[in-house]
Amino acid sequence: MDNDKQMLSNITRPSDIKKLSDSQLYELADEIRKTLINTVSETGGHLASNLGVVELTIALHKVFNSPHDKIVWDVGHQVYVHKLLTGRYDRINTLRQHGGLSGFSCPDESEHDTFFSGHSSTSVSAAYGIAQANKIKGNKNYAIAVIGDGAFTGGMVYEALNNAGRERSRLIVILNDNDMSISKNVGSLAKHLAVIKARPSYFRMKAKTEQTINKIPLIGVRLSNAIFRLKTGIKRMFYKSSTMFEDLGFRYMGPLDGHNIEVLVDALEGAKSADYPILLHIKTTKGKGYNYAELEPSVFHGISKFDIDTGEFRASGTSFSNEFGSVLCNFAGNDRRICAVTAAMSLGTGLDSFERQFPSRFFDVGIAEEHAVTFCSGLAKGGMLPVFAVYSAFLQRSYDQLVHDAALQKLKIILAIDRAGFVTGDGETHHGILDVPFLNTIPGVTVYSPTLYSEMRNAFMKAFYHEDGVVAVRMFKGAEPSLPEDFVPSFEDFDVYGDSDSDIAVVTYGRIFAEAASALKILNEKNISVKVIKLNKIKPVSVNAVKNVLDCRKVFFFEEGEKSGGCGEIFNMMLTENSFGGKYYLRAVEDKFVCHATTEILLKEYGFDGESMAEFIQEVLSDE
Repeated sequence: MDNDKQMLSNITRPSDIKKLSDSQLYELADEIRKTLINTVSETGGHLASNLGVVELTIALHKVFNSPHDKIVWDVGHQVYVHKLLTGRYDRINTLRQHGGLSGFSCPDESEHDTFFSGHSSTSVSAAYGIAQANKIKGNKNYAIAVIGDGAFTGGMVYEALNNAGRERSRLIVILNDNDMSISKNVGSLAKHLAVIKARPSYFRMKAKTEQTINKIPLIGVRLSNAIFRLKTGIKRMFYKSSTMFEDLGFRYMGPLDGHNIEVLVDALEGAKSADYPILLHIKTTKGKGYNYAELEPSVFHGISKFDIDTGEFRASGTSFSNEFGSVLCNFAGNDRRICAVTAAMSLGTGLDSFERQFPSRFFDVGIAEEHAVTFCSGLAKGGMLPVFAVYSAFLQRSYDQLVHDAALQKLKIILAIDRAGFVTGDGETHHGILDVPFLNTIPGVTVYSPTLYSEMRNAFMKAFYHEDGVVAVRMFKGAEPSLPEDFVPSFEDFDVYGDSDSDIAVVTYGRIFAEAASALKILNEKNISVKVIKLNKIKPVSVNAVKNVLDCRKVFFFEEGEKSGGCGEIFNMMLTENSFGGKYYLRAVEDKFVCHATTEILLKEYGFDGESMAEFIQEVLSDE
């Protein structure tokens, strides 16, 4: 074991840090930061967010007793430090690797991971539920939600705060403010008062005073309420928004230095002394301890492998995300109706160039996918052509809005769906394998699934000027695949590749058309003639594409998505309706969530790579 990690390697459970001195805790923090930087440089992942919560995570485990006290991490992309302190240091090099540690909190992985998270703004609801369950059962354990200021832009947080503040419970919400100042403090006096209020002695004195006043005959309760109102009025002079939380029923503490372990420990001990919901507001620096991440925290949020000394990423080249951004800018330059909307993912979805070129038509609504869809519907009602760029897995959150506010009203909004299909590293919460099934259930929605950049450009042209209603264009993560030189895209609803007279057909779409083309080559070398039907528009499926295979004796459909409700099931139904007499074979993801691994490993594991496709077809044919 490296000498600079000697202390960290001895932490096998959270209780191990309780015996460490303050100076040792800071030494531990330094070791953790070195480990994070070294690990993520090799595995990729979320770096800046984890570097920002090192001291907070140490303080949490210093004060609370996990897993009895439940810590719920919002989004969960900042749990690497938590993993290091809960017995997973020896496996940290497997982070986001096939069979290794998840990049998010995962209850299947450890009893210390309370709640499976990967999406934003859920922690307060979950922690409040846990706190209420504790209260019903009569135990004295705590529920702690750790949520960043970015996640605070999600409306679900305020629904939860409004509900949780109504009654007393052992709920502590920690607002990790590392970007925007939610509560602007005024001068040194406000800072000094914040530290005093965070101390356990303050809470003990406050509770004792309230108990004494409440016992005064006749006027006790009224006097106590009057003092509370007076105190609230005075606090408004010092804190701009702390009373917002107190109006919801929370007692506000902060803002406090989120990198001062002693202050954090005092604050958390103070929060434990209270008998009502607490909101602890801390200020941190995202990317702290690594200069490149501090200077560009957004760039170093979710990253690929990088060089520690230079901060340069090892992965480069084009991708569907940045090609989409360029295409959208070209269209917007010629059509002032085109607007771009993102839910706090402008970099991830390639909209950074659009933001610079067309700032008045660019809208970042925060982490609020539901609002984004209805906002787009409003833009469409006003005569605009809105494009909502969103990860497939996050679009799930706006299903009702797609139904009620867009499709039902026949409004033209375009969904630029990023990360469609398998996504390297991020796992169950981020794979884009559900959008096709749920979009299939919504009347009037059109869905394109291009394989090449040129097809993507064509799909957006059709979406803007030829289709009606909601139109989705699905794009997988990464670059367009290499295709055989003899394949020439038609830009129609489907293409036929290979022996058009063959009675064996492979049907697919999107990324894995390239794998189907590879399978065709393998089969041709074995004197097996095959044609491949490449669907470009997958909703509605072209009737002519179905008719093209009606005379085949074998039809194989491969789909990089959930089987139930997917395009493959629709295709099979259409074959049946058209009296198909051959045999149909559908390979898709069978009613399960897909774990984290590289896309290449997952394509092989689920039988979507060229070799696996060819082997499957050969096996079926050999059984005849």
